[in-house]
Amino acid sequence: MKQWAEGFLRVLFVLCVLGTLIFFSVFAYYANSELAMGPLPIQFSLKAGSGLRSAAVQMERAGVLRRSDLFVVIGRLLGEAGNIKPGTYEIDSPITPYELLLRITEGDVTQQAIIFVEGWSFKQMRKALDDDAGVRHDSRELSDGEILKRLGAKADSPEGLFFPDTYHVDSGSSDLLVLRRAYRLMQSHLDAQWKSRAANLPFAAPYEALILASIVEKETAQPADRPLVAAVFINRLKKGMPLQADPTVIYGMGEAYDGNIRKRDLKTDTPYNTYTRTGLPPTPIAMPGLASLAATLNPPASEVLYFVSRGDGSSHFSRTLGEHERAVTKYQRSGRR
Repeated sequence: MKQWAEGFLRVLFVLCVLGTLIFFSVFAYYANSELAMGPLPIQFSLKAGSGLRSAAVQMERAGVLRRSDLFVVIGRLLGEAGNIKPGTYEIDSPITPYELLLRITEGDVTQQAIIFVEGWSFKQMRKALDDDAGVRHDSRELSDGEILKRLGAKADSPEGLFFPDTYHVDSGSSDLLVLRRAYRLMQSHLDAQWKSRAANLPFAAPYEALILASIVEKETAQPADRPLVAAVFINRLKKGMPLQADPTVIYGMGEAYDGNIRKRDLKTDTPYNTYTRTGLPPTPIAMPGLASLAATLNPPASEVLYFVSRGDGSSHFSRTLGEHERAVTKYQRSGRR
């Protein structure tokens, strides 16, 4: 009986060892075999606070895993159950379960590039964010005022408050995060330019400089002309002359603008019509870039008061009305500045 018991225990021990070896061999094979997925690339998101099982289920639903339970076993065996990093991930080449586990525990998330273009209006910014599938759309149902409140911006209008640049964020990040970064960067650039501004500028506050910089941005086809365009408007403000900037009229027309600006539009008064009103419009009309901010706050010393397009994207600048009228005739443009 004793010998039988000892033999049974030996057999049981061998079976346990074999079972353990088979168990680990099966999961080692699974862990290092390429996952069967659909067409690549595949993008998936893991929610904040996701544990290993929850993450595996999310990946199974996204088509990354076929057996979430096997993936959970691997994660637990390797002690990674509590190390899941939220975010959006992209798989663009074949991958094994082990490699996938490393990726989601190391936080190798996909980054999204969000581009805000110089001269865009806030409406264009919002559309770009709403159309971007790589960010979370927390601002989509918010009014402009509610967005400003979320950002802590003490302004009545969001126009011009955001800096045009390329912003890299983790895919799945809130679009409010992108807006907050763009807002803070504009405030930083505006503050720096204001502190180093030239003397005797016709601005009572940085916001006024931002308004004019937005006009300079929209009026400038050639970067080389930007400083003199700023000088024209600065000189006009100092003399109490109307700015007569077509882009402000267009902005004031709103949805009525059909791509053409007519004489009657120049005579139709709105808060943004700088033909019918002197001084600055109430808000910026677009996002100015750094070059426009710099030109506005440090314009070149010049007596120019007028400019007209040469037809090739560049402008001719004049100091007197007579000189300007001759330039208009020469370049066959109905110049109004």
